[in-house]
Amino acid sequence: MPTHSKTDESPLVARRRAQLVAAAITQFSRLDYHTATVKDIADEAGVSPGLIYQYVPDKQELLFLALQHIIQRNDAEIPMALRGVVDPIARLHRAIDAYARVVATSRQAALLTYREMKSLKREYIERIKDLELGTNELLAACVEDCIRAGYLADTHVELLVYRMVIAAQGWALKYWRLKHIVTQDEYLDKAIHALWRSLLLPRGISRYEELRRAGELEPLVTPCDSAEASVKKTEVKKKAAKPDRRRAAGAAQGGVRTDNQLSDSSGTK
Repeated sequence: MPTHSKTDESPLVARRRAQLVAAAITQFSRLDYHTATVKDIADEAGVSPGLIYQYVPDKQELLFLALQHIIQRNDAEIPMALRGVVDPIARLHRAIDAYARVVATSRQAALLTYREMKSLKREYIERIKDLELGTNELLAACVEDCIRAGYLADTHVELLVYRMVIAAQGWALKYWRLKHIVTQDEYLDKAIHALWRSLLLPRGISRYEELRRAGELEPLVTPCDSAEASVKKTEVKKKAAKPDRRRAAGAAQGGVRTDNQLSDSSGTK
């Protein structure tokens, strides 16, 4: 099982782990899990292979962390999207919107989940399943609130949630074609939100229109910390760091410098 606790991470460890996860997503997507090596991931991240082992015990945990990426973003961004929102319909709309946009801005990670889940150890697979169910419960709670408020017809809540989840993931799976026929906002409206809107009762339809006219159902701002953005930042840093790494390697000839050594040399205690 995972050997670290996210709540115990220092800012340095959290930043470095995010850098390694972004590099792992890129390399596992480009080469597949079994072909990509720790050295490939280290090169992508612009660090030494030895440094990676200070943060993860092996390549298997790197894959586990990479496949958790979307789940962790949703667990952070769905509650953020709901902050200060009271109306049940507005909360459902915002929760689904946040979920779908996380997937849309992390297409590479979404595709990797479908392709490489089978490469995980059984205990890691079960953990990913548990985490996914936890995220789905955030959406299910919003659906149930709408039903209790008399806005939404009674329905199989978990099935509805999975229909919306699969539709959201469809943007990543079929992006090659969908990008030519609809915008992301159109896809959200016609393929995802339409699923729960079809269950609105007359009272719910009336309330939905009130919220729409008041501007309460406008699309959320797309998150800027997507996997693709992280990967691009990693690539830029890696290219910029290459000359310095060569000079440092020629001057040092003394093995790998750890993050602690780098901090000490910069005057950070």
